[in-house]
Amino acid sequence: MRIDKYLWCIRLYKTRSMATTACKKGQVKIENSNVKPSKELFGNEQITVRKNQINYKIKVLDIPPSRVGAKLVDLYRKDLTPKEEFEKTELLKFAKDYYRKKGSGRPTKKDRRDIEGYQEDTTEDI
Repeated sequence: MRIDKYLWCIRLYKTRSMATTACKKGQVKIENSNVKPSKELFGNEQITVRKNQINYKIKVLDIPPSRVGAKLVDLYRKDLTPKEEFEKTELLKFAKDYYRKKGSGRPTKKDRRDIEGYQEDTTEDI
């Protein structure tokens, strides 16, 4: 089975064209080497897929005949992704929420309140 079709069949990508694009961009690797979307896939291979800033590590257990339901996905793959990968995304999520570059658009409501609070403090001193 082709690697792009396999990734679509095990529901890692929503469409087959998304899986093909990921292969072309070099986000899919077999045994640490980039693969083309047409690469034939056999059992007992380890695939590394970079998706949403997470490096998923998947071991191929079997080849599905066609796209499978979400409950049957674990029959065809084994997820070897370490927990540290998911923890990194949590840290990135918190960093993005609390950090905004200076000069990047209008102030948020919290920023505006902070500015008004600062201006009120300085006028009371005069």
